[in-house]
Amino acid sequence: MDIQLFQEELLKKAQDVGFHEAEVYYEKSNSFQVKIFEGEIDSYETSEEGGVGFRGLYNGKMGYAYTEKIDDDSISFLIEGAKANADALDEDDGTDIFGGSEHYSEHSRYSDELANVSIPEKIAFIKEVEKKTLAYDPRIVSVNYCVLQDFSQDRVLTNNKGLSLQDKTNGLIVFIYAVAKDGEEMKTGGAVRLTRDFNSLDADEIANEAGKEAISSLGEKSIPSRKYPIIMRHDASASLLAAFTPIFSAEEAQKGQSLLKDKIGEEIGAKNFSLVDDPFHPEALLGRNFDGEGVATKKTIIISDGTLKTLLHNRKTAKKEGVDSTGHASKASYKSTLSVAPDNLYIAPGVDSQEELMSTIEEGVLITDLSGLHSGTSTISGDFSVAASGFYIKDGKIASPVKQMTIAGNFYDYMNGIVSVGSDLKFVPGGYGSPSVKVKELSVTVD
Repeated sequence: MDIQLFQEELLKKAQDVGFHEAEVYYEKSNSFQVKIFEGEIDSYETSEEGGVGFRGLYNGKMGYAYTEKIDDDSISFLIEGAKANADALDEDDGTDIFGGSEHYSEHSRYSDELANVSIPEKIAFIKEVEKKTLAYDPRIVSVNYCVLQDFSQDRVLTNNKGLSLQDKTNGLIVFIYAVAKDGEEMKTGGAVRLTRDFNSLDADEIANEAGKEAISSLGEKSIPSRKYPIIMRHDASASLLAAFTPIFSAEEAQKGQSLLKDKIGEEIGAKNFSLVDDPFHPEALLGRNFDGEGVATKKTIIISDGTLKTLLHNRKTAKKEGVDSTGHASKASYKSTLSVAPDNLYIAPGVDSQEELMSTIEEGVLITDLSGLHSGTSTISGDFSVAASGFYIKDGKIASPVKQMTIAGNFYDYMNGIVSVGSDLKFVPGGYGSPSVKVKELSVTVD
């Protein structure tokens, strides 16, 4: 059945059986992934999934249901499922269906050119990346991860208040991790690219970055375990930000799970620290023109020059605070209920290069990679203790790679301890971005 006809029939029948308000959310996703090993295809996957999420007010309570099937039988299945779900609720939580925003952006996140790039072209490119990486230096002995993946997604949201919205997005990501060996020492280094412009990808550039990163990690040395001034490279900084994103959710704050509860208008970070969520940022692959409730999205300044301006809200959390939704109602998929999440969350860039940030450090550490973020962080307290890779900085320059480290601190202190912010803003997969950031100090323990 055509999705538009399906939505119309579902909304009409829902009203006929007593749903005062009702909404239909349709989502369809396609993805392709190929992994190369030693010049051959190691794995190859294509997938397509999608379905419909239905929610509506029944006897004053909001019921939910979902299905993968778009047919007549599914209409009654969704209606009965949502009725049963609503009946099971103890009380009305104040949720309702949104009538629509005054204005919606027409920003496009879909590239027809990317959609028309053939699978053989993509495979040939990622094979070329692996080949050039292996040829970068004799010490590059293998490539342990060489993957190209792309995705596309269509969303349609319709309700019985006259709202009808749709958008689509696509993108492509390249991952490559090379292994360098010198004697008995082996190290890895990688490169990641996110784009909607396939023609902008340069196999030589990607291979050289991965090769250089792996080679530069050889010759590791130990340094004394103590507190050091830190430069968090853009990708490591974005990863740390991603781990602590829940603290900026009004939903978490209202549950008492964020120390930012009731902190609007207060200084919570350094003067040169600003945090932004922008669904339209040109360097990021994610984003949307409307959120999971149909609220128009917009660029949101969360922290401006160290001062907390807002938390991220959906309509339910906004209603509790007596403010407007920031357009951050999130549905992880058509199966999901509503929560709160950012689109493209990033630390606003400054003007200094990474080299200029380093030049101000007499003795410190450049962190290039973090691991164990899920187990080594507490979004409630802000504490973190995670494994890290990086380099020892001496007299403003990189002196040597450092043996496996653990860095520890507190994210709230980290925000206040930002000394300067670099200009090299980059995004990582998942919608998080950061430039390199110089922090006053973190505890570094070398194994």
